[in-house]
Amino acid sequence: MNTSSKIFSLGLTLTLGACSVLQTDKVDYKSAAQAPTPGLDVPPDLTQLSRETRYAVPGTPVTASSFQLGQTPNTNTAVLSVGDVRIDRAGTQRWLVVNRPADQLWEPVKDFWKENGFSLTLDQANLGVMETDWAENRAKIPQDFIRNTLGKLLNSLYSTGERDKFRTRLERNTQGGTDIFISHRGMVEVYGDTHKEQTVWQPRQADPELEAEFLRRLMVKLGVSQEQSNTLLAAGVVDNSVRLRVVNGLTVLELDDGFDRAWRRVGLSLDRTSFTVEDRDRTRGIYFVRYVAPVADKAEGGFFSNLFRSSKPEPTPQKFRITVESKGDISTVSVQNAEGFPADEADVQRMVKLLADDLK
Repeated sequence: MNTSSKIFSLGLTLTLGACSVLQTDKVDYKSAAQAPTPGLDVPPDLTQLSRETRYAVPGTPVTASSFQLGQTPNTNTAVLSVGDVRIDRAGTQRWLVVNRPADQLWEPVKDFWKENGFSLTLDQANLGVMETDWAENRAKIPQDFIRNTLGKLLNSLYSTGERDKFRTRLERNTQGGTDIFISHRGMVEVYGDTHKEQTVWQPRQADPELEAEFLRRLMVKLGVSQEQSNTLLAAGVVDNSVRLRVVNGLTVLELDDGFDRAWRRVGLSLDRTSFTVEDRDRTRGIYFVRYVAPVADKAEGGFFSNLFRSSKPEPTPQKFRITVESKGDISTVSVQNAEGFPADEADVQRMVKLLADDLK
């Protein structure tokens, strides 16, 4: 290659590299809304079931106030409010508290997800739960010189190799308003064998920042300004103590929270992690869940490899009860079997550790 060719190649490389940056927006699911979503072989612990319920989405009169930014003191959490909307935060967990009845929030929240490029696969007002389909965050695709030049012509050739879905839960609080929880679940495309001839989808960790961004956008949908929503989201983190203890020979999880707050945090953690909440009974402090325990198989690549092999039977989901009991400002979370008796200790330790890691 002569000198002039080398200089041209170097200049082109630098130009392309300088243009290859991520989009400034954090999320963009709209641009992928019309594109066909590839089928995902989702393991049973990522499929949310709709079953009978022991509660209904409640409704009480609206009590809205002026939209002025103020801080509500709380020794256990960082809380900021704007009018009848506030954000509650503990560790990486955040949720909205809205002083409006759930039946007035249901349709606006549904519209919110559609406006952000999602379709709903679960829409059950009687359960207070809605869930989006799997979608791709196109904001993660680098915007290089070629893409900016050719635009949508090459858009379908680019993929992040990641898919996201979001579950939204509306639940009445003791003040007559509504708590809104948004939980993320993600999948990532990886090679399924050492020859890299085919790919499979496997779960990836929940992304608290994605959850926070959609909570911020939902605040704007509910009447909070962009500037105020950013201020609310930036509320400081307060470390809530979470610890494992052994009580009567069984491992339990202990939180420095009263019942209302512990119930909310445990529910959000269950939505985020490897549990499927089939039902819940708040008056008794019980979440009825199903759970798939991971089974390692090093010879064939581990749990996730086995999980997506069609030749291998999928692990059988087991049903458990996650109970929340409180005395004052201390709450205890324990695991029972489907009949309400102490579960196998190996299952208990695995599940409470999973919750503890997410609640920290």
